[in-house]
Parts: sequence; structure tokens; C-alpha cells
Amino acid sequence: MNAPISREDWERQRREATEAMPSLVAEVGLPKVLLAYQAKTVHLLDTAAHRVLVIEKSRRVGVTWALAAYAVLRAGREKPAGGMDAMYISYSQEMTREFVDACAMWARAFAMASFETEDFLFPDGDAEGDRSIQAFRIRFASGFEIIALSSAPRSLRGKQGVVIIDEAAFVESLPELLKAALAFLMWGGQVVVCSTHNGAENPFNELVQDVLSGRKPYAHERIDLDQALRDGLYQRICLVTGTEWSPEAEADWRQDIIDFYAEGADEELFCIPSMGSGAWLPAPLIEARMTAEAPVLRLELPANFLQLPTVERLSLLTPFMEELETALAALDLSPRFAFGFDFGRVADLTVAVLLAIEQNLRRREALSIELRGVPGHEQKAIVRMVLEHVRARLLGAAFDATGMGWTVAEDMGRLFGLREGEEGSGLVMAIKFTEDWYRQHMPPVKAAFEDDMIALSPDEHHLSDLRTVKLIRGVPRVPPTREGEKGKKRHGDYAIGLALAHFASRQRWVEYGYTPVGRSPDRSRGEMHDLPDERGPGRSWWKPPLGGGLRGGF
Repeated sequence: MNAPISREDWERQRREATEAMPSLVAEVGLPKVLLAYQAKTVHLLDTAAHRVLVIEKSRRVGVTWALAAYAVLRAGREKPAGGMDAMYISYSQEMTREFVDACAMWARAFAMASFETEDFLFPDGDAEGDRSIQAFRIRFASGFEIIALSSAPRSLRGKQGVVIIDEAAFVESLPELLKAALAFLMWGGQVVVCSTHNGAENPFNELVQDVLSGRKPYAHERIDLDQALRDGLYQRICLVTGTEWSPEAEADWRQDIIDFYAEGADEELFCIPSMGSGAWLPAPLIEARMTAEAPVLRLELPANFLQLPTVERLSLLTPFMEELETALAALDLSPRFAFGFDFGRVADLTVAVLLAIEQNLRRREALSIELRGVPGHEQKAIVRMVLEHVRARLLGAAFDATGMGWTVAEDMGRLFGLREGEEGSGLVMAIKFTEDWYRQHMPPVKAAFEDDMIALSPDEHHLSDLRTVKLIRGVPRVPPTREGEKGKKRHGDYAIGLALAHFASRQRWVEYGYTPVGRSPDRSRGEMHDLPDERGPGRSWWKPPLGGGLRGGF
């Protein structure tokens, strides 16, 4: 896992961004009061599409200021327009006073604007509204209030409206507080849970993981320091302080902040909870889910495979292909299927995982394949054999496309349809692994283990691969080091293949039409069209013809 971007790279990126949009610096802060991420937060809540919003954020990027604006907009409305009380809870009296002060600022600004249309925000008609702004309460002419409460769960009893729990990772009892707050949803209320992180095992991070895994149907937003800077945070600071903005000055300011927080920068600035260095999945949990009766097929070829005579190559391949054909023929084709493929060629294994989706949505391993030292063309033939067999019941196939695996994804996309950006009607999804991909799509895998919604074939190597996944800077990843004896090392390959298959199983399925294109008789061997032709699945294309050699360029 890479560290936060360096000062030099940040300066270069920001310079390139401003040179591409030269008017950005001149206009920053003038057309809009809220920065893009602040406006997005208000919009998510104001559209009422999200009744519960969980926000993980960096320190001091102004999210609370944006929530104060929303509280005023909501409490200042009449009831027919969606008005309601807004309640603010945090762990310290200083924070609650700061929030109410921010609300008072917004309320006065909105009141001055509303005077032009002869609307009154405050009950006494005073534009400043001083008599309606008390230490921890603001009263509006609408009849609603903004109230600062203690973090004790009992403080919410008997109330109704919008609840904002700020710095939720630091309150005394977040689960109990949420239990009281979520009751507000019954009568149209909203709940906002916002915080920086305070450890991987904190209830706030557990809530975030539940949302990302799909266990809880809440909206999620993540705003780290770099996102805020890209949206103009430091440019706004320069505007307020009267200093001149430049890419160099922003890079220096950013690096100073990172240096100030030192080892705490990941957690305080980049939304990465600390204290997460252990195994992501405990061994007893993995073993408890190894209840499926699925074949695990393995093929290892010598390093000089491509230099061997055709007959020797066939003698090495044919037993495996026959074993695969037998395993496919034994599959129950009544459930839907999803396929994951993690490519390896020299140092790493290739792992393919086929999951069956049972009627209760439990994912059951139907087949897994491990290939070591197998050339790309042979890998494509093996993959096609599997996908052709389950094609009529296939939801999707996710392929590692970060390196040479892209060629397999691309060629399978030619045959089964390539789904662009995880959208569209093709069956094949080419996945470029990023930190965000792991952050979003690994939690559902863990949730499946914890909720007994996945069943795997018992295998000691697969257990070891799953155990290698660690929380690295708060994100479940496979560490860069490889494990095992020389020439047989593993790199968590099965864990990635399984994650890809599980991802494919959760994608929206779209039926599509498919018309194969026949081979042209004037094409020469050795090109991409020498992939197995459209003569059907199984031995019809890989069995050696009378003239010798496999159709498909083996």
C-alpha cells in the first residue's frame, strides 16, 4: 500500500489541474459559498433521498459547517415544506457551542436574504435574531428549533426531527445513541453520523464497514484531506486569510499538516482507522465456511513448455482438460453463476473461482482452478471452456485487468461481451484494482463469511491465502510479500479470485443478444482469432484433431 502522495507529486498534480482550468484560481470562493464536497453533503440530505447518512471525514475540512447550513435550512422551513427540529450531539460542550454559533451565522445570513422577499426566519422579525439565538438553542418563526443536546441516549427520548451525531467515534455509547436516533425515521426524520476515525475496532468504523458491506441500507460519504483540497479547501483558506494561492504554497501547507500529525496522519486526515494490523478473517471463521463439495483443479506446467514438441505439450495438457470437462459435466446448472479470475504467469498463480448463487442468495463454490506456469493462450482456452459451459446461467465474470490479465479480459470480452465500467450488458468486467475498489468491495466478502452466506471447498492453501489478507492503512489488502517455498510461493491469489467472483455475483444482470462471428478462411494461425472457435463447448475445440495439435494454437 502506498503512503499518501508526496509533496512534489501533489504540487505537480495541482499545477497541471489549474493550467488545464486557468479560471479556477481566479473564481474560487466567489460564485458559491459551499465547496463541492460541502454542497454534496447538503444536497444528499436536502433531497430526502437518504434518511441515514454516514460520513467519514478528515479533521477540519468544514463538514460540520455544511451540516450547520443544512440544519438551518431544515428548521427554518414551515412544516408543509418539510420543516422539522434539528438536534446536534457531540462529545464536548465546546463543539456543540461551535456548531450553534455556525448555525447562528447561517441563520442571520439567510434571514437577511429572506427580508428581501418579506419572509421572516425569526419569530420576532429581527434580521439579526439575537433574542432567538441562545447559548445552545435557536428558535425560528417556523416553530422549529435547532437544539444542542448531550451525548446521553436519553436526551433524544420524546423528540423528533433531524439528528446530527458529530465526531461519533468519540461519543460514549454510539450503539445506544443510534438506537434512540433511528426511532426518528418512523415519522420522517433523518440521522446523520459524521466523524473522523478512532481505531479500526471503534463502533463508528464498524458502522462504516456495515454500510460498505451492504448490511445496513444507509448512504455513505467519504471526505479525506486530499478530496477537500481538490475541491478548493486551501484556495478558500487563502481567500479568507488574504494570501495568494499557488500550487507550491498548497503543497507546502498540505505537507506541514501531514508532518504535524505524523503517525496519526492516516487516521486524522485520510479516513484510515488505526490499530488494524491483524488478519482480516480469523482462521476459525474461514474453516467454518469450508463446507462445499467442490473440485479444486490444479495444473502446473514446466518453464520450457512452449519449447516442447506438440505431442509433449498435449500430453501435459490433456489430462487436466479431461478432468475439467468431467467437473463441468457434473455441475448442477439450475442456479445462477458468477466467475472471478486473478491472472498470474511467472511469480504468481492464476486462480479462477466459479460461485453458484443459491435460491437464498448464499454463494457456494462450484469449482476452483489454479494454474502455475501456464501460458496466456492456454489460460484463455481454459477460461472459455468454463464460461461456455455455464453461459446460459452466468451473471457476470470479473477479471483482474491490472497487468497481463487485461489480455484475458479483453479476449473473453470479445466472446461474451465486455461490460464497460461495471455497466452495460456484457458479461465480462475488467477490474483495475485500486484502493477504492478494495475499500468498497472487500467488506461484502467479509460480511458473507460472518453471516454464513458463503460456502467454500476445504483446502489448506485457500485457507492460507484468505488468512494473508490484512488491513493495510485501513483497507483490506494482500501484503506485497509472498509466502511459501521457492518456486511454489503464493500471494493470496485465491483470496483475490474469490473477491472478484463475489463482486461479479453482486452486479446487476442484464440480458443481451449475442451473435457469434465466424472465422474467416483466409486468416493465418497465431493471431487472436486463433482462440477456440464457435464450435461449441467442451472437447469439440480442444481435442487434438487427426493432424495433431489443438485447435486454438496449442
